[in-house]
Order: sequence, then C-alpha cells, then structure tokens
Amino acid sequence: MDTDKPDPADLAILRSVFESGTPSGWPAVHAFEEQHGIVLPEPYRTFVAEITDGASAGPPSYGLVELGKVPLGGGEGPAVGELAKPFPLTETWVWEAEDRPYEELAPLLEPVHRHGSIVLGTDGCGMDWLLIVTGPHRGHVWNISGEGASPFGAEFGHTTGRSGFIGWVRHWAEDEDWWDDL
Repeated sequence: MDTDKPDPADLAILRSVFESGTPSGWPAVHAFEEQHGIVLPEPYRTFVAEITDGASAGPPSYGLVELGKVPLGGGEGPAVGELAKPFPLTETWVWEAEDRPYEELAPLLEPVHRHGSIVLGTDGCGMDWLLIVTGPHRGHVWNISGEGASPFGAEFGHTTGRSGFIGWVRHWAEDEDWWDDL
C-alpha cells in the first residue's frame, strides 16, 4: 500500500463510486495538514481534494463525513484529536474482554479514540470507521466500537478485501446491497 503517491487506477475507482461529490480543493487540504502537522495518506488525500469531501451515500452506512468532522450524534469534544501523535494500535484489541477495571483501561482507550486518526463515518450504534494518519498503521482503516477496535483488510483476517482506504471503499462498492442503495 503506497500512502505517499495515489494510484491512478485507485482514483478512477473512487471517481466512479463517488461521481457527484464536492471536493474541498488542495488549499483546504494543505491548510488542514499544516494545522495538524500531518500529511494525509493517499489516496484519501487526493480523494478529498479532487473528488469529494464527504458523501451522503455510503460507505459507511451513514455516508462519509467531511474531513475533520464527526458523524451526527458523534459525541462531545473536538472533532479532531491529536493527529500528529501516532495511532497506538497495530492489532485487534477487544477491551470489553479485558479483566482489568475500567479505571485502569480508560487511560489506554483515550489514545485509541484521539491519536493519529480521522473519522471517515459511522455504521451507527457506536461503530465508527477511522482512517489512520500517523503511526505504523498509517493509511489503514480501522473499525472502533464500544467493545473494541480492529483493522480492515484481508491481511488482518477481518474481510477478504484489500486493506487501506481504497480497499475499504471497493469492499463497500462491490457489496450488491450497498450499491443498490445509491
């Protein structure tokens, strides 16, 4: 997965899936990156700048949120955490299965929700999709729920789809039920 250079074939797929979007433009992307001290991973970076920044129709179930926003009802506090700090996970973590008390887990959970990731959208019921922007999993998409967190992609055993933003979008686009809802 190349997170530094967009693949033209990947961008063509994104354009076909999100053909009627409104992009934010490169100045807005550059300003966001400068403000947070990061460079967004490709192809998401070009997607937001040139194809669309947010979309009402999936993926995920409630659509893509705009860069730096959270889904409606997405809780309190700032929409964007500390993006320059690396996302702390590299493998699935089901904190609900932990034997430790919540007081012990709470300080470990905050970085999972606040460091090195932006919200892509939600499937509802507290199941959010995040794009990792810093750390070892930069460019990967993760699902975070009330029970735990896991990376998306065949290499992690959680789907047959390719990992990363384009693999996540293709997985949704190839799902016949989702496609029919567009």
